Amino acid sequence: ADISENSGIKAKEQDAGRIIAALNRCVSQLPRDKLQHVSRIALSGQMHGVLFWKAKNVCDWSKEDFFTAGDTSQLITWQDGRCSRDFLSTLPKPDSHLSVATGFGCATIFWYMKHRPEFLEEFTVAADFTPSDSAQLEPSISYFPYFNASYLAVAATLNGGNVLATFVETLTSWMGELGAELGGSCLYEKLIRCALIQETSDLMVSPTLLGERHNPLCLGQVTNISTSNLSLGHVFRALCRGVINNISSMMPAELLLQVGVCRIVGSGSALARNEVLRQEVERVFPLQVVYGHNADSAVGAAMVLCDRL
Repeated sequence: ADISENSGIKAKEQDAGRIIAALNRCVSQLPRDKLQHVSRIALSGQMHGVLFWKAKNVCDWSKEDFFTAGDTSQLITWQDGRCSRDFLSTLPKPDSHLSVATGFGCATIFWYMKHRPEFLEEFTVAADFTPSDSAQLEPSISYFPYFNASYLAVAATLNGGNVLATFVETLTSWMGELGAELGGSCLYEKLIRCALIQETSDLMVSPTLLGERHNPLCLGQVTNISTSNLSLGHVFRALCRGVINNISSMMPAELLLQVGVCRIVGSGSALARNEVLRQEVERVFPLQVVYGHNADSAVGAAMVLCDRL
């Protein structure tokens, strides 16, 4: 659903109509006999963003159980980078312990108010998807209101499995330019095998290709390069270690131990597919680590709601 961006403002947008079409396809494939006692279907996702629409014309339900997008804007996603640090510094200071970062819906609205006010005039409603995985500018940990008068501590990195995917895509592109074709999934498996053989590496990779919300200007680096550590095994091992080290720098193991955390639940396709990444998690965090096939946001949201129905 991504929309190509050539304006140079680092926009990251998606086509709402294509997202809804994908949702309709998924729902249509659910077995009808299993839905006899289902009254509602709840959706959850990792991303947050902002979407504008015209009141009373946001969608069309004329096609039985499915709907199509009406007069809506594109979805501006959490990866949107149009709000520079200089622009964010001009915004009113929030009366909160949380700060605002680029990609937050409210920051995007302020950007449109300043740079494209005529765009906002086309719509009557702005819906901000809850930024449950967002972080403040400083420090790297944010605290969001949770249940039972508690707070949820969040260190939300911008550089995880997407960094590994970018590396694979880059290698695939290079090989294509050299006249060698190899599919991305096949290449990913070969990289994992090479890195499993290379159990350690002195190559240092800081994989913050997108910066971080608390430090957006700190981009990626590769250091300590030598003639002996440039194999694919060295590079991919160092990249996986760098991804986990970056997460650890944002939410250190010492902090987890101090507050009584005794177990880490690993989730997501990057961990599920990549044994090297799992090895690095267990190396960095001296805690019990378990990997759940159903440990994703949708299952977690359903469990929380079931406890409160």
